[in-house]
Amino acid sequence: MNERDSEIMAGQLDQMGYQPAASDRDADLIVINTCAVRGSAEEHAFGYIGQLRQLKDERPGMTLAVAGCMAQEAGTIAWLKKHAPQVDLVFGTHNMHQLPEMLDRAAESDEMVVDVWQSAGEVVEHLPSRRKDGVRAFVNIIYGCDKFCTYCIVPFTRGRERSREMEPIIEEVRALADEGYQDITVLGQNVNSYGHDLEPARDLADLLVELEKVDGVRWLRYTTPHPRDFSQKLIDAIADSQKITRHVHLPVQAGSNPILKRMNRKYTKEAYLDLIERVKLKIPDASLTTDIIVGFPGETEADFEETLDVVRRVRYDSAFTFIYSARERTPAARWEGRDPVPNQVKKDRLNRLMALQYQISLEANEQLVGKQELVLVEGVSKKNDRVWACRTHNNKVVLIDRDPAEDLIDRFVPVRITGAKTFYLTGQQAGRPVSPPSPRRRVELPMV
Repeated sequence: MNERDSEIMAGQLDQMGYQPAASDRDADLIVINTCAVRGSAEEHAFGYIGQLRQLKDERPGMTLAVAGCMAQEAGTIAWLKKHAPQVDLVFGTHNMHQLPEMLDRAAESDEMVVDVWQSAGEVVEHLPSRRKDGVRAFVNIIYGCDKFCTYCIVPFTRGRERSREMEPIIEEVRALADEGYQDITVLGQNVNSYGHDLEPARDLADLLVELEKVDGVRWLRYTTPHPRDFSQKLIDAIADSQKITRHVHLPVQAGSNPILKRMNRKYTKEAYLDLIERVKLKIPDASLTTDIIVGFPGETEADFEETLDVVRRVRYDSAFTFIYSARERTPAARWEGRDPVPNQVKKDRLNRLMALQYQISLEANEQLVGKQELVLVEGVSKKNDRVWACRTHNNKVVLIDRDPAEDLIDRFVPVRITGAKTFYLTGQQAGRPVSPPSPRRRVELPMV
């Protein structure tokens, strides 16, 4: 979501005449788009803001703005006012469509301008966008979240759920396809809540079925779903589709029913495992991934063993694993003060969880050796400029040898899988690209 927000803000800056700067020192404007999901992201943002103080002293005419989820928090605003006089503008997630007006106000003010809406208005359509990639595009379909998991700040920073009407979404995807975008990801904090607030009510399966009809779209993705709303209708739509990718991300968060109840996840371990079995039955080639939190307040060793049991039974292709991080205004933050899990215990559990998942991930990848896959070439590997970094329809990373004489970025290429590692596959190109070169070149967004 933050990356898509950055694209929209960059589009507005384009219309204002701004151009991307090569570095912070070359910039007349820096917009820091922040994330509040975990403490580590906040610490990184605060550190970066602090580093910019010297630059602002050297170049007092430049503008510094802080945006995004952290800006929705009263604690962040208080910190900025006390420790970051170099910041000129603070705005949140609900009014980024007013960026040009807010920048004008900041330019005319001698004090920090704080413009943070505590509730969202209507969905604003037709905002300009500077998209980062040449064939991949993000499309918002629903904003906010109504689930109120007890550890999560998102309902407070993003507001309640608000779905876009279906027709503007279809029109946007059709326009993207006409421009050459082939890999479309529909976005929402809880993407499969889409449409329940529309009249008449619709759902994610309805939308994906309509988007599949758009000529030119090769792959359709969606993120991030909630297990409670992952319907059989959606499973069937994915199974019957030629375009919806076989990557199913179902954040379990924990395997213990008492912890799931305390998290307010609104499902049980048994219900979750039943959902997984239904997905595997209808979509046997699905790549299953998840999110898991360890060290949630009150988590016992027995609770943690239940989580390991889920991992062993599901056998995820990969998992995003985190130590619990207390978030301002959430119930779990209060519990952390009364019933914390010791830090060393948290670290030990995370290490045990990762060791188990890494072994399962390797075994899952080894099953793909010898098979042929169609991949999207995303770019040159960051660790080895002699290989291309690619991605399969079910979200597996594949590294293939790179011929510098042929630019394959943003093209779909058949490959044969030749090797497996824990986090990626290796392969060899098995034929000519099946898509033409992208008419666009990916760009770096002019903000952090």
